[in-house]
Amino acid sequence: MISATIFEAKTNLSELVKKAQKGEIVIITSGRDKTPVAKLEAIHRVGKKRLGALETPGFQLTDAFFEPLPEDELRMWNGEGD
Repeated sequence: MISATIFEAKTNLSELVKKAQKGEIVIITSGRDKTPVAKLEAIHRVGKKRLGALETPGFQLTDAFFEPLPEDELRMWNGEGD
């Protein structure tokens, strides 16, 4: 989260909008005590959101991923054994 005074927001509006489009939230403050008065955030996020596992180069699911679990491991997932 980014914070900017009204003066900073007027001066750097384009930059703050770009940051909001990237998913950041900008809080605009007012006064000496910097009281939050407004929030700037994107209506629609620009760019693609990627899953963490898919960002890893060379990551592939093999056929083994889709095979049934062994019975003892399946019981552990179901909370039936240790």
